[in-house]
Amino acid sequence: MSYLVVGGGILGASAAYELVKQGQDVTLVDSQMEGQATYAGAGIVCPWVSARKDDDLYALARASAIRYPDLVDALRNDGADDTGYRLCGALALAEDEATLQELYQEALTKREETSFVGDVKTLSNQEAQALYPPLKDDVQAVYVSGGARVDGAKLNRALLQAFQNCGGQYLVGSVSLELSGDYVVAYINEERIEADEVIVAAGAWTNDLLKPLGLELPLEPQRGQIAHLTLSQETADWPVVLPQSSHYMLAFEGGRVVMGATREAGSGFDYRLTAGGVHDVLHEGLDVAPGLVEATLEEVRIGFRPIGPDGKPLLVRINAFSNLTVATGLGPSGLTIGPYVGKLAAQLATGNKIDQTIDHLDPLRQT
Repeated sequence: MSYLVVGGGILGASAAYELVKQGQDVTLVDSQMEGQATYAGAGIVCPWVSARKDDDLYALARASAIRYPDLVDALRNDGADDTGYRLCGALALAEDEATLQELYQEALTKREETSFVGDVKTLSNQEAQALYPPLKDDVQAVYVSGGARVDGAKLNRALLQAFQNCGGQYLVGSVSLELSGDYVVAYINEERIEADEVIVAAGAWTNDLLKPLGLELPLEPQRGQIAHLTLSQETADWPVVLPQSSHYMLAFEGGRVVMGATREAGSGFDYRLTAGGVHDVLHEGLDVAPGLVEATLEEVRIGFRPIGPDGKPLLVRINAFSNLTVATGLGPSGLTIGPYVGKLAAQLATGNKIDQTIDHLDPLRQT
């Protein structure tokens, strides 16, 4: 069968890679819109301690975290070595003893479910600073060795490279969809393309593509501004840092430290750095890690996350059409769960057995 995947971000690229590995005939097309969330983001793969408590999201994040090492190995075997993924450990920060013990017990409970959680221990302030030197003086942490980080741009390039190495066709250009009866056809750079199955995974731009089909999902763009800093010291071994807020920090090789990120509802596709957004990111980051005050601010990236009303992914095969699957709405969890949701989207489009129940991810459940 032939498959067309529209959207080359983390979700679409993962779905396309999964399909081509099954021996399917797959074309992946991307419009490379300004502000794609995957390329702006840096991801934390550590659902073992989280400020956000949501059982549905945890189930997806747990499955994705467990799958990541196998995915990285598969990509390397298919000629894509630089994935930007590394198991580096995580520090979940606590301002008081009660929070510290709550985080510790959460990690221990999850370790009973899977050994991927790794070692779990509480750290004094001095012990935490030994792992992440810029941390402030009045905070403790729970350390989880099973935490990982990922560079969104590198992982996406690896997926696209491996996809093409396995025989997939990758196209860049303008895309539009229309109906022929109950059959969805695409126009890529005004050339008509037909496929037995179409997967729309166009992130925050999904509704623009679905509008000619008479569909509108409960989805909107959420702007995120994320700061990239550099230090003169090597930071490759630093763990990811998880304060009890929506902000976070992680480090990469070469002294690169990332502070993220704003969650700006109602932003539309306004591709601008704002004084308030940049202030918010830097203020939150420096409050947690004042030792970064002399770091060089290299850039602040902008990404538009696709987010639904309850923050869960939107994934469904549309019954009204003969060949349409929609996958989007990863929100701030894109790099954590994107590869796994991409696999689910591929399973859904092929009619194969789905790894887990996805009824609660139906994008029309809110309407």
